[in-house]
Amino acid sequence: MTTSPQSAAYARTCICSTRNPSGVDIFQVLCHVPREVIILKILVQYRDQGEIMKVYISADIEGTCGITHWDEAEKRKPGYDLYAEAMTQEVIAACEGALNAGAEHIVVKDAHWTARNILAEKLPHDVHLIRGWSGHPWAMIQEIDETFDALIMTGYHSGAGTGGHPLAHTMTLVPHEIRINGAITSEFMINRMAAATIGVPTVFISGDKALCDSARALDPTIHTFATMEGIGGSTVAPHPNVARSGIRDGICAALQDSSALKAPDVPDTFHMEILCTKQEDAFNGGFYPGAEQIGPHTVSFQTDDFFEITRALKFIVKS
Repeated sequence: MTTSPQSAAYARTCICSTRNPSGVDIFQVLCHVPREVIILKILVQYRDQGEIMKVYISADIEGTCGITHWDEAEKRKPGYDLYAEAMTQEVIAACEGALNAGAEHIVVKDAHWTARNILAEKLPHDVHLIRGWSGHPWAMIQEIDETFDALIMTGYHSGAGTGGHPLAHTMTLVPHEIRINGAITSEFMINRMAAATIGVPTVFISGDKALCDSARALDPTIHTFATMEGIGGSTVAPHPNVARSGIRDGICAALQDSSALKAPDVPDTFHMEILCTKQEDAFNGGFYPGAEQIGPHTVSFQTDDFFEITRALKFIVKS
């Protein structure tokens, strides 16, 4: 059983800050009771009620602080080892933020390329790590279900067809652009909507500034931390330790924010258009059941079920 949004938000507020939703400083009111005792009593109360906070973290690498070139994202290329370590450190910061907010069950999905990038032995001991790809259409959030209280994404990046990151893409390099219901779509948007179909809210994302700006424009309640700003083929980034602190603190704040703990509405229907870089990929994609090639480089697909969007993407863009 998971916490209700109201009770969970109250507990998270007590843990992450000294103020509850009503604005009363409970630690000032209970000034003679040690802070640690109050936090422990809150956690014991929810555990006794069979309620725990479950958090899912999906981690990519191209939005890791300062990453700029594909070599830094590909195994056996110069710079990869440095950024695999940096990716791991940002995931550690994310886990610490969730733990500081009272999370007792954390699942991390290594969601980049081989899905074998995160250095598992460096993660907090209470964390479960998913490595590799199962083949499920919800690849980057595999094994998420309705029992989770929140979805968090770290190291994410702007989508194909945008200019916010030198490594901007969506899923693979097959699509030049993907639009769903008219909007240019990123991996963040796909995973956010998939989670919403099972009632799980996305509360935090880190990655390039353009992605964070687009996320807040889509959902003003989401918490973000910009790990860099892409300018042409370059990036401007803060110190990695500053980024890790921002991720840690941002996630703790997000998990205490009751307004962020509500899953977005799911549209009744979805119309997807995939503009492929190569015309042969569009030709092949047109043979997917329900899909139609509507131009030399464009495949169209429509459905009332978002799961079918993710299934079609898996086969058409070869994710």
